[in-house]
Amino acid sequence: MTEPDIKKGLAGVVVDYTAISKVNPETNSLLYRGYPVQELAATQPLEAVAYLLWNGELPDAEQLAELRLTERAHRAIPDDVRTTIDLVPLDAHPMDEVRTAVSLIGARDLAGSGSVLDASGSPEQNLERSIRLFAVLPAIVAYGQRRRRGLEPVAPRDDLDYAANFLWMTFGEEADEVVVDAFNRSMILYAEHSFNASTFTARVITSTLSDLYSAVVGAIGALKGPLHGGANEAVLHIFDEIGSAENVGAWLDQALAEKRKIMGFGHRVYKRGDSRVPTMKAALDTLVEHYDRPEVAALYDALESEFVARKGIYPNLDYPSGPAYNLIGFDTLTFTPLFVAARVTGWTAHIMEQLTSNTLIRPLSEYNGPDERHIDGYVADTAALEVADRAEEAAG
Repeated sequence: MTEPDIKKGLAGVVVDYTAISKVNPETNSLLYRGYPVQELAATQPLEAVAYLLWNGELPDAEQLAELRLTERAHRAIPDDVRTTIDLVPLDAHPMDEVRTAVSLIGARDLAGSGSVLDASGSPEQNLERSIRLFAVLPAIVAYGQRRRRGLEPVAPRDDLDYAANFLWMTFGEEADEVVVDAFNRSMILYAEHSFNASTFTARVITSTLSDLYSAVVGAIGALKGPLHGGANEAVLHIFDEIGSAENVGAWLDQALAEKRKIMGFGHRVYKRGDSRVPTMKAALDTLVEHYDRPEVAALYDALESEFVARKGIYPNLDYPSGPAYNLIGFDTLTFTPLFVAARVTGWTAHIMEQLTSNTLIRPLSEYNGPDERHIDGYVADTAALEVADRAEEAAG
């Protein structure tokens, strides 16, 4: 008997086509619809990148203005959603708030829409749902941080673009342009990354013809795991443990001796370093200068150089984004919800793409449990045995 070729974690398995993003092996660049992400981060607002992911092309001025008008009309959290968020314990992870809020928003939106047979929605409906989630998630994330700090919510402003309004709702004051720019770049870098664990989860759920909100809720659950979305939180915990640049060597000696996984380094896709890191590191450098925090850069550089020298493993996007979000003022627990707010654009683009040429995603497994066995004293169902016999005869 030939042994099956098991691909644990689906490593190296190509399961479908996508026109949304890829890593170009020749340039080691992540491309969104063909555009290098570093070019998009340097030149575009997140709203334009969202439009690109959903529609395939960057918007012209009129299309961008129309998207912004729609997005700004849906920024506020509905009262019942806020009330439900308040039921989530304050010591729960904020990803639980986000997951719960999206689930309720979906239930409200789909109420009275018919049976589950109609759940997947039309392309027009799913684009509208995508824009609404993109619009409201910043308010959900911002409110989560503020309520854990004992602060009142801050209402959105329709005179600010997406990134500036996000910071306004979180901190209650207008952010300096350098901070808005760094934050906008980070969100673009996190917006999409092909068939990662959470995106694939969303596509699997979508392949059953479930609704967009259910697929996003499933993706949020996948992103909550520290091997996927929680790594930027872990980077800050590592920085807190180390304390300062001069402690890096001793800390790393102990961590490697204990065979700890050093979060923020390595990536399943990139073998020559994450192409998003230079752009995010440049944004971090501007924040270090803006806030006059050179010790952050010193610790960052020391750990990176030591780890690369010893292990030959390079940073991924979570390594510079964690300290950048910390400098801006986000709580460490808020980092992964920020990831959700950005990646919802990629998730929903994939959900809509999956529906354009859908096949139920249902892989096989190789069984390695006990051989067939029976319960003592069990009297077989003769009808079932007859069915089994007929099946055996038909198989020849």
